[in-house]
Amino acid sequence: MDKTAKWECTVCGYIYDPAVGDPTTGVKPGTPFEKLPDGWTCPDCGAGAELFEQI
Repeated sequence: MDKTAKWECTVCGYIYDPAVGDPTTGVKPGTPFEKLPDGWTCPDCGAGAELFEQI
């Protein structure tokens, strides 16, 4: 897997960018999508990580 790949929420279109992380949930910059904490959800709509697609 590409550890720098961006992932898009198929529900709302939010883009998870590993270079940025997710400051709203304490995910540090540089965290690849595959290493997100268990139970992580989209910060915009609450969709589970399983509803994201690599872009």
